[in-house]
Amino acid sequence: MKLLSVAIPCYNSADYMEHCVETLLKGGEDVEIIIVDDGSVKDNTAEIADRLASEYPTIIKAIHQENGGHGQAVNTGLLHATGIYFKVVDSDDWVNEKALKTVLKTLRYMVDNNKDLDMLLSNFVYEKQGAKHKTVMSYRSAIEPKHITSWDGKIKFKKSQYILMHSVIYRTQLLKECNLELPKHTFYVDNIYVFKPLPNVKKICYIDVDFYRYFIGRDDQSVNESVMISRIDQHIRVAKIMIEDYAKMEIASEKLDKYMLQYLDMMMCIASIMLVLSKDKANLVKRKELWNWLKMEYPDIYKKLRFSLFGIWMNLPGKVGRAFSVAGYKIAQKIFGFN
Repeated sequence: MKLLSVAIPCYNSADYMEHCVETLLKGGEDVEIIIVDDGSVKDNTAEIADRLASEYPTIIKAIHQENGGHGQAVNTGLLHATGIYFKVVDSDDWVNEKALKTVLKTLRYMVDNNKDLDMLLSNFVYEKQGAKHKTVMSYRSAIEPKHITSWDGKIKFKKSQYILMHSVIYRTQLLKECNLELPKHTFYVDNIYVFKPLPNVKKICYIDVDFYRYFIGRDDQSVNESVMISRIDQHIRVAKIMIEDYAKMEIASEKLDKYMLQYLDMMMCIASIMLVLSKDKANLVKRKELWNWLKMEYPDIYKKLRFSLFGIWMNLPGKVGRAFSVAGYKIAQKIFGFN
């Protein structure tokens, strides 16, 4: 059995997918690389996937499907995964090869010593195009490295320390047990991927290595600000799914509950700020409708989010209030290097 399955969703990814695969190949036979060609038609992504699978038949699988979006590609990768652990690496990103060896060594130790680890965290780096300084998202102040803990252990995430798809490796069976299935043809589903399994996670370990390299800079990228504004309805859809999922969950840990509310707070914050940044009056109405939906459907969650620091900041009244909200967002953008 493979130690780590890595799904690589690919959609017209011919220009960069091979670099992603090459970095993962350094893991050797411990790694299963699942290239999911998500109905690529504009380039030779499918041919590259098949060639790589033929060159490395014991490591690489090439799966072809009709276009279903990033979420469906992740679903397909998980369906075909045989590894004990599972990770998603986007085709324009890559991993640090030295850090990969540390990740695999850690996972091997966990398996060989029956530690039953559910989630492994590591750092990721914003590889922002043109930026001289590369921002590292580290968790060393939140979790003691190389130490197995639980949600009720010594864990304290700052507002800037969200667990993202780039930083997390889940136990494969855990993802299947929580019935993880991401919606088709929807962007930003990586938030659901990270969020929904959290109550099933009992044992956590963090290693202080800069493993995942998160490329930012393409004009068509989903995290590009103008693209996010154009796709704001999809972000709102994802936020609502996460809120609906949260409302159904039984969360035993107060720390985890606080963290998950903090995550929802961030999702509502992003939705609100993008609707304001659009400078479209219709989107200001949409922002009001979003908060009214939350108030009507989930009043308890509404109270917690609306009167949080982010909630107050995002709902300052009038033009001056919206200007302050945008200014705060721009400052955070410079500090943390996102988008």
